[in-house]
Amino acid sequence: MAGISLSRARTIIRKALEAGKEAGMAPLSVVVLDEGGHVQAFERQDGASPGRFEIAFGKAYGAVMLGMPGSAQMARAESQAYFIAAANGAFGGKLIPVPGGVLVKDAKGRTLGAVGVTGDSSDNDAAAAKAGIEAVGLTAVI
Repeated sequence: MAGISLSRARTIIRKALEAGKEAGMAPLSVVVLDEGGHVQAFERQDGASPGRFEIAFGKAYGAVMLGMPGSAQMARAESQAYFIAAANGAFGGKLIPVPGGVLVKDAKGRTLGAVGVTGDSSDNDAAAAKAGIEAVGLTAVI
């Protein structure tokens, strides 16, 4: 498999949104990025604020560009704020280093991209992303 196909990206989004709805989460926004940090697909549920694209993108972008999920970025920001600040500067201020940015890996451990979810608590966002990724048979690194 060369990456995350559009069909698979749409399924990830649909399953993440379904998981959020089933868990009673606030309206979510979900983006799927390829391994280069480019948008493959995005959806924002009715009721989600319009600025959520940038947040979902920032969560996923940080994950794929740094090779670490949002939870690891947050831990790094807490222990080495200067590193995350410098990385964010290098990436044009696009990083949002909190849970909800989830790496997508294949069965061989190769990073295919990342999913960013926003709208509820960061931990719930990550859980919704994980549900979407696992629904298509890929591995989520949260």
